[in-house]
Amino acid sequence: MKFRMGLGRQITLSMSLLTLLIIVLLQISSSILYATLLRYQPELFADPDNYMPTLPEWLYMGISTIIAVIIAMVAAGRLSRRILAPLNAVAASLRRVAGGDLSARAAVNDRPIGEASQLVEDFNSMAERLQHMEQERGFWNAAIAHELRTPVTILRGRLQGFTDGVFVPDQAQFRSLLTHVEGLGRLIEDLRMVALAGSGHLELHLLETALADDIATVIALAGPALQAAGFSIEVATDSDTMLCDPMRMRQALLALLENARRHATPGRLRIGAAVADGMCVLRVEDEGPGIAPELALHVFEAFQRGEQSRSRESGGTGLGLAVVGAIAKAHGGKATCRPSNMGGTLFELRWPAHDVHAP
Repeated sequence: MKFRMGLGRQITLSMSLLTLLIIVLLQISSSILYATLLRYQPELFADPDNYMPTLPEWLYMGISTIIAVIIAMVAAGRLSRRILAPLNAVAASLRRVAGGDLSARAAVNDRPIGEASQLVEDFNSMAERLQHMEQERGFWNAAIAHELRTPVTILRGRLQGFTDGVFVPDQAQFRSLLTHVEGLGRLIEDLRMVALAGSGHLELHLLETALADDIATVIALAGPALQAAGFSIEVATDSDTMLCDPMRMRQALLALLENARRHATPGRLRIGAAVADGMCVLRVEDEGPGIAPELALHVFEAFQRGEQSRSRESGGTGLGLAVVGAIAKAHGGKATCRPSNMGGTLFELRWPAHDVHAP
């Protein structure tokens, strides 16, 4: 661990060393002066009752005072530069950040000391975080606009077609419009959930839940579509109850199964839930084709679809796994993605078996 001396202690130590240096210098120079005078001008000490300084002594005191002042000014200047340079750099960078330049960073040539050095590091970390947040905001705005553009364009085209008489307003057309409206609703709800989880305001209703029953409910809902796509489902759960929000966990499991239906190779899907070592675990495994390691690090971020590595069906919003990660985070846990023993990918949610939000 790197040791850093505090600014106050550094100033005290520097001034103490400076005083000690001047005293030692005066002592040594005084000894040299009087040794020289006794050797070459002993008559100056012939009158013991004369206490007035002699001319050599006046010269010595003047020169030593000037030297001591110069040393003090040089030392104080160096110390002040090491203190004020980082403060001035931070102040200048703050003005640039206030003007909208989030790439501004504080940099100093002299090595800052103590709290001044920490101030520079903290400011640069803050500026870097602000720049990253601004980049994320721009990305989110563009991504949301992209996701909303397609369904809104379709709805506008259909409604314009009804107005111009191009389409016949029958039940099939209205059902298609309703499907697009429901898709918009899901997108908006997913965006709301990810945003709430990111700010720590996603509400949970924690209950001691037999998650096996909720898994059975989700399988009954999503099973037909999975079976039609060529998947067979295996379930391995224990009878222990888990502290969680059952509705949110059903939502996360449904998102994982929908992700598998869209992107995984048809085959076995293994769903597991257990409590071990004080942690609750919910996992979904598939048989392939797997996820590239560089993508697995970001798969729970919003709008990360992974088209290049896994996608075989379009139409997703890129928010399904982000919702899974948000639910895990809201429970005080984490969602992970890693290779499965089945040859594909293992998605796993882990969260504490006790209420981390309780006082």
